[in-house]
Amino acid sequence: MPTVEETATRRRFEEYLNPILGPAYGTALRLVRSRDEAEDIVQDAVLQAFKAFGQYREGTNFKAWFFQIMINRFRYIYRKRKREPDTTCLDDAPDLYLYIQCANSGLMERSADPAAAVIGKMSENQIEAAMSALPPEFQIVAALYFIDEMSYEEISEVVGCPIGTVRSRLHRGRKLLQKSLWMVAQEYGVVSALTAESSAEKAGAV
Repeated sequence: MPTVEETATRRRFEEYLNPILGPAYGTALRLVRSRDEAEDIVQDAVLQAFKAFGQYREGTNFKAWFFQIMINRFRYIYRKRKREPDTTCLDDAPDLYLYIQCANSGLMERSADPAAAVIGKMSENQIEAAMSALPPEFQIVAALYFIDEMSYEEISEVVGCPIGTVRSRLHRGRKLLQKSLWMVAQEYGVVSALTAESSAEKAGAV
């Protein structure tokens, strides 16, 4: 039977944990794209965090502390599988890659923001597929920043690197994500559908 102190510790841990379980699962799901694997990662992280709860410093950012444990678990699984993702080339991806591709495809006349039009036609699964094509370190930083809305300081704490490195990965990750989004949009026929719609609108206007 647990002691009074052990019961109090568990309750305090649960008070910290419960508000962030949903966001943690969402992040894990976007990283692995499998509900079962995401649940396993979060459950493993919960067990590890509880075991290490005595090391948590009261008053510091519990969410960042827990996410660090969860991200380390994701990295471990990634390395264990030696997975080689299909990634796009960073060197030839300018800052406005998605915008440029839309212009080259003739989508500029249809919308003032053709890049947003393309993304707006993509499903959540397609956008997640584009994000999952990023190398893991860019994928992690992008998920924490865009999905979990963490600050540079929080991300730095979670991934264990300087804030300058976080900024650099986000900048390069944005470029890579634009290219990945365009490739997925082409693969699933989003671009061709928008191009066909644009052509039909032109024909109707004549």
